[in-house]
Amino acid sequence: MGPVFSLSVHASYRCRHSGVCCSSDWDVPVGLTVYKSLDEALRMGSLQAAAGGGPPLITEGVPEDEAAMVARTASGDCVFYHRSSGLCVIHRDLGAAELPSTCRHFPRLAVRDARGTFISLTHYCPTAAACLFESEAPIQIVASPPAFPPGDYDGLHVEPDAWPPLLHPRMLMDLDGYTAWEYHMVSRCAEPGTSPETVLATLERDARRLRTFTPGDSTLAKAVAALPRSHVDGLAHATLEASLAHHAQVMAAVPEELKPERDEVGLAESYRRLVAPEWGTWHRPLTRYIAAKAFANWTAYQGRGILSIVRGLDAALALVRVEAARQCRDARRVLDAGLLREAIRGADFALNHLAVGEELASAWSEVEDAANLNTSEPEHERRTENPEG
Repeated sequence: MGPVFSLSVHASYRCRHSGVCCSSDWDVPVGLTVYKSLDEALRMGSLQAAAGGGPPLITEGVPEDEAAMVARTASGDCVFYHRSSGLCVIHRDLGAAELPSTCRHFPRLAVRDARGTFISLTHYCPTAAACLFESEAPIQIVASPPAFPPGDYDGLHVEPDAWPPLLHPRMLMDLDGYTAWEYHMVSRCAEPGTSPETVLATLERDARRLRTFTPGDSTLAKAVAALPRSHVDGLAHATLEASLAHHAQVMAAVPEELKPERDEVGLAESYRRLVAPEWGTWHRPLTRYIAAKAFANWTAYQGRGILSIVRGLDAALALVRVEAARQCRDARRVLDAGLLREAIRGADFALNHLAVGEELASAWSEVEDAANLNTSEPEHERRTENPEG
């Protein structure tokens, strides 16, 4: 299966039993092997549901490749969720090996390719979101993280003979070159005192320069190493207008049956009064959030170039702005750590659990068609080169 990699802020992840994943009214399919084991445990009395009055495992009307679905209560709790303790009774009484695959892997978001397995987390999980705020160590990619031993993780599995990611629609990268770009994106997020807007402006500049690479005596990895050390100053957004446009694009990729009701009343004013004045206080968790979206990035394989990846990072941060405005509006107070964590959770809920990833990648890839392959610098009136970066 190859080596496993994660970000340093996720490397020691451990469930803290918040219960969010067990109470979100999600469908949880059960494969045949696990179903037989759980069914026997239920019949023998070594496992009992924690709630609900009907059969805990539903076998009618399930997907063709699954044996059953886990039943839920009227409030959306999994019937095996013990709310007072926050524990899953399957995990508690039978062990992690008996969990359905969905439960065993959440909140992991894995990409497995010829290089190994790369694991990020969905920050809809409160514990994963807290990781962005807690560690003081610089963010980096680490091998053999203690939280994620070698295993067959669910996620995006890229066959060994599949094409590597695209540099742009007319050129493939090689895996060494893509690895260099992935490390480069994370290292930009680790630069001390850098704002998230500056990270994104710099990565756009870097992506546009890298797109001019032509095969020859050098390699793509060397081209990444030769990118300027300077950064491009990106100004914090004074208004919510651009972020709402990103939000609308993400919502367009959400199936109709999952699409939440539109809720934008008062958001622009909330952002101006309650979010923007405090935004600069939270550069560290926000740049770490960008790093978490850049690492183990599905758009690299589903999109049509590295500008598509950067556009997706821009969209992720935009959704945090929108969700922060919503949190502050509802709480009627300025942005603080708790509200920002909830905003990040809301952003990842939309990106990872509502929207269809292939549709997002397709939408973000439109930037590739608009890009001029002969232009190395991004043209944006609010961004300026800073040679001191």
